[in-house]
Amino acid sequence: MTTEGIVQAFRRAEDLLAQRRPLEAIRVLEPVLDVAADKPSVQLLLGRAYYFSAQLRRAERAFLRVLEFDPSDHYARLVLGRTLQRLGRLNEARAQIRLAATMHPTPAYQEALGEINAHIATRGS
Repeated sequence: MTTEGIVQAFRRAEDLLAQRRPLEAIRVLEPVLDVAADKPSVQLLLGRAYYFSAQLRRAERAFLRVLEFDPSDHYARLVLGRTLQRLGRLNEARAQIRLAATMHPTPAYQEALGEINAHIATRGS
């Protein structure tokens, strides 16, 4: 696959995900993964597609891979936290979301942290 073809496939996968068609996005990303699996942006997009198609363990692996490349990626930490939350691993989720909110203190991240804290409080975890 040419560089141009890789970029086009990546952009197409982004568009499909924006249209809430994550399974199609994953299929479009397959040839990109053959040549660019070591790119954090590819892993992040793949993780998001897995997350939105409820393939949560695969999403977790993709987000962890992004963090291997760049431990300071606050967005990867946020979506990893959300993934762990959906998996019911609330304490692990809180740790990731807290880190994300510390790195990038925006209202959305603070809200996510408040939400996970409320879930933990109601479960008594």
